[in-house]
Amino acid sequence: MASSRDRQRKLARAKLDRQRARQAVKERRRRRLYAGLGAGAAVLLIVAGVAWVGGAFDSDSKDDTAAQDVCAWTPQSATTNTNLKEVGTPPTTDIPTLGTDTMTVSTDQGTPIVVAMDQEKAPCGTEDLRYLASKKFFDNTTCHEITTYGAIRCGDPSGTGLGGPTYSVYSENTPAVPDPSPSSGTAAKTVLYPAGTVALIGNPPGTNGSQFLIFFKDYSPASPEYPIVGTVSGGMDTVTKISKIPTAADAAGDKIKPTTKITIKTLTFGDAAASAAPSASAQS
Repeated sequence: MASSRDRQRKLARAKLDRQRARQAVKERRRRRLYAGLGAGAAVLLIVAGVAWVGGAFDSDSKDDTAAQDVCAWTPQSATTNTNLKEVGTPPTTDIPTLGTDTMTVSTDQGTPIVVAMDQEKAPCGTEDLRYLASKKFFDNTTCHEITTYGAIRCGDPSGTGLGGPTYSVYSENTPAVPDPSPSSGTAAKTVLYPAGTVALIGNPPGTNGSQFLIFFKDYSPASPEYPIVGTVSGGMDTVTKISKIPTAADAAGDKIKPTTKITIKTLTFGDAAASAAPSASAQS
């Protein structure tokens, strides 16, 4: 007959065997669970990889790009300068940065002047004039100056050279003076503002608003300061006609004031406006 000590040893061994069996079951379950998780993680990694290749995690998607600010508008005080006119501020987003837009300037001097506006090199300058045109800012204003360097100056409702909206925009697409020729040491002969160029003009330079220049002859200043926004694509005959209007001295004594009033009847944007503009024969 087995002693009580032997029975205790058998019970202890049986208990230990049961504990080991339960531990083995737990270990098998743990391994199966980890194996399942590992397979699931692998599937997730594959899905994530496919999504990444497809651009699902790109931070600069087309929608994000369209929502980014393109232009900045600097407030100008109408209290400081009473010639400024409050018309709000153009948008900063969703501004076209490719291709061209059409600006049509209809005057009382003949065929409408059509300008191809460069939205790639001057998106903010283009948006500036387009926004003001939508507010009819230019309608029934005058081109108050024919400059001594060969441009018609327009876009100031006050006719003083100091007028504009209550914001300004920085200069874009200002031409640079060519580097000197290595052989002669003088700058290459390059026209910076060819006839037909349309540029903004600010006072002081870099604070551009509504005023713009339409060049009727080539101009190459030593220090260019006018940002180019477009080129005349139609109605250059009207530009030439205006350029021949005699000038008289203004208040400062400069002979730049047209003796004949030059009125902008409408200034509009879009191809439809250009195609709807009246012909020279219709205006005569």
